[in-house]
Amino acid sequence: MEVKTYRARSLQDALQLVRADLGSHAAVLHTREIPGSLLQRLMGIRQVEVTASTSVHVPSRFAERPPSDAAPRPAAPAPPRSMAHGSVAHGFGRPDGEGATAPGEDLQCQLSQLQSMVEELCRQRERSASPELSESLFLLFTDLIDAEISEELAREFIDRVRQGSAKGDLEDPVLLKARVARMIEEEISVTGPIRAAAGEHRLVALVGPTGVGKTTTIAKLAGNYHLREHRRVGLITVDTYRIAAVEQLRTYADIIDLPMEVVSTPREMRQAVDRFADLDLILMDTAGRSPRDDVKIQELRTMLAEAKADEVHLVLSSVNSVDNLKKTAKQFADVGVTALILTKLDEATGLGSLVPLLRSCRLPLSYLTNGQNVPDDIEAADRRRLTRSILGMNDHR
Repeated sequence: MEVKTYRARSLQDALQLVRADLGSHAAVLHTREIPGSLLQRLMGIRQVEVTASTSVHVPSRFAERPPSDAAPRPAAPAPPRSMAHGSVAHGFGRPDGEGATAPGEDLQCQLSQLQSMVEELCRQRERSASPELSESLFLLFTDLIDAEISEELAREFIDRVRQGSAKGDLEDPVLLKARVARMIEEEISVTGPIRAAAGEHRLVALVGPTGVGKTTTIAKLAGNYHLREHRRVGLITVDTYRIAAVEQLRTYADIIDLPMEVVSTPREMRQAVDRFADLDLILMDTAGRSPRDDVKIQELRTMLAEAKADEVHLVLSSVNSVDNLKKTAKQFADVGVTALILTKLDEATGLGSLVPLLRSCRLPLSYLTNGQNVPDDIEAADRRRLTRSILGMNDHR
């Protein structure tokens, strides 16, 4: 039994090889698309494998020829010449007329072949519209994917670099990565640290979903402004839903030696703000809210309006998925968020998801945290340093 295997860029090309080698009466036993390497997929290279034989009989999938005494069937319409010539398929009868088919079934066969031809034309168009990547561009692309930047965004950066670079520059991987770094820097906006001048009364609130580190971040800010900047700082918490959260912040307040107020109503909020009127900076901790709970979001908005917050910082964890981050930022925008704090950078396996987040929410970054140590492990956001962290580049400044 003679069975042979052929490989080509398309099913049509593979079938031509079968016909050229085994003749038009060969039967196709099996076809499959061979998954290529990442480089081949990026370059649009596709490979199809066809197994065929001249000694194996494959029964026709269509009806057999009617008996001689039966009424003759109407002649099936002749298929287009491009399809009828040397047609070889999975048991689709023979081109010499063996295994004749019913008119409806023959038409369905032609339609299926037409669909295959259209799909192949579309694939050829995609391949022609996607030029091959040079080795340097391909290495850059894989670096972006390793940084957990989405494939779509990585392709966008690659295309922008390719279009904006001279031919000779495309062979310099260091230069190409530096250009992508500049593109990412342009996506990042920063506000700088909180202004807390002596004698200037300022109230800053932190909001966000549960578990992102709001209370710990407030303790870090309070410790830095009181112990290092020598500002008069007070703490207000409205997180009365979790007793542990109140006790955690009270413990920090006792260690740092700061006054603290616990409020649960708008009236208590007004009274607490009045008692802290002589302080330079008031930091307000809020209860974690689900971005899908419209009622709780509205309650939070009312409390912030009563406190007359000067700044509202949305705290998000960098370990969450990009879709979750974008949806959360969108929902909390209703409470009047003015800046963004990103926490747990030390726990994230990659920071590439931050790029689409910043592009989507349009909020400037104020602080980044990378650990649990109080008052350390927090820093004012810096575009260059964050970009280098996203791309996994060592910062030698």
